[in-house]
Amino acid sequence: MVRWKKYLKRLGRFLIGGFPVHHVTVVTLSPNELLEGRCALITGGASGIGLAITKAFLQAGAYVVMTGRDERKLKKCFEELDGRFPNRVYFYRMDNLDVSSFEDSLREILTLLSGKKIDILVNNAGVESTAMPHVTESDFDKVVDTNLKGTFFLSQLFGRYMVDNEIEGNILNISSSSSLRPANSPYILSKWGIRALTMGLAKSLAPHGIVVNSIAPGPTQTSMSNLDDDSDITLVSSPIGRYAKPEEVAQMAVVLVSGMGRTVVGDTVFMTGGLGNLTVDDYSRRYSFE
Repeated sequence: MVRWKKYLKRLGRFLIGGFPVHHVTVVTLSPNELLEGRCALITGGASGIGLAITKAFLQAGAYVVMTGRDERKLKKCFEELDGRFPNRVYFYRMDNLDVSSFEDSLREILTLLSGKKIDILVNNAGVESTAMPHVTESDFDKVVDTNLKGTFFLSQLFGRYMVDNEIEGNILNISSSSSLRPANSPYILSKWGIRALTMGLAKSLAPHGIVVNSIAPGPTQTSMSNLDDDSDITLVSSPIGRYAKPEEVAQMAVVLVSGMGRTVVGDTVFMTGGLGNLTVDDYSRRYSFE
């Protein structure tokens, strides 16, 4: 009864004052040298969280290679960023579904970099999915192969590359707050896998000076959430009342791969806006077999 009174009071406030509107100005790091001389490869680096990380890494002094499946999008982002960060941004078309191409792609990217060594890998590329009971086998394969299989084999390749070249660097995986939830979709299942992969990679690569972590954002203002840059980012179900901004995730990414993050090893930093705190309400809305 007390809970219903609380909801009725909240509804009354909305009817009188309207729903809150959130347009947030994100506090970001000033241009800095935290990643000076470093070189990062960011999958899915030309949109959403990946693009925000690309920009934040460039602001921190890094060289960045953006990869993705859409060459036109990559080229457009390159043309925008190269003017601001001349000779420090590159792009390369790579499909996370095509594992057999990874070794050739790495060789070509290293040629593109003219002798620079990659010491940061950001596994950001990912796709969403529907949930049970509407999942098809092709849906399942596309999501799990992109989000988990591609990340697994690219990390394995880069782990070997870093160890063989005695590179002390970082692998950063972009997970999701969904990895805290019971899995009723390929997407959630893939993000559970990313949490486990992060821990396994970290234990095996830490002795070589390679730090592996992940960031698990909650609902974020990206095209995956059908929100553009000018959208109202109100999210009533979130304790903070809004979606996260990609730039907020990107700032954490800079810290984790910088020298400040060397003792954070095998961890997942949850940036959920409070939605990582599960209650009975979460289950009543999300888990229906209809």
